[in-house]
Amino acid sequence: MKKWIVGAALLVFISLQVAAQQGKREQTNPEDWAKRATEKMATELQLSEEQKSQILSLNLDQAKKRQAEMERERTERRARAKEMKAHQEKIKEILTEEQRIKWVEIKQERRGQRRPGGQIHQQSEMPLRKRGS
Repeated sequence: MKKWIVGAALLVFISLQVAAQQGKREQTNPEDWAKRATEKMATELQLSEEQKSQILSLNLDQAKKRQAEMERERTERRARAKEMKAHQEKIKEILTEEQRIKWVEIKQERRGQRRPGGQIHQQSEMPLRKRGS
C-alpha cells in the first residue's frame, strides 16, 4: 500500500512537471536574455570582467536584432493571413452554395494530405532513398 501511494505521488509529480514544461514560455526582453546568456558564459568559461562587458554588448546587439526580426516576421505573417482571408472571402462570393460546400470538402481533404512543412504529397510520389548513402 505504501509503495502504491509513493508511486501515485511520483506519477502526479512527473505529470505536473511535463505539463509545466509544455506551457507557453514567457517572452524575455533582449536585455534579460543578453544578461542571462553572458552570465552563463562567464561561469562556464571563467570570463574576466572586461570579457563579460564585451560579450554582454555583443549579446545585447544580437538579441535586439533577433527581436526586431521576430517582430517583422510576426507582422508579415499577420498581413499574409489577412490577405489570404480576404482572397477566400472573394472566392466565396463568386461560388454557389453547392460549390462552396464542395470547395470546403476539397480543402479539408488536402489539409489532411499535407506534411508538417505544408507540402502536399502522395505516397507514390515519395522518392525512395538508397540505404547506405
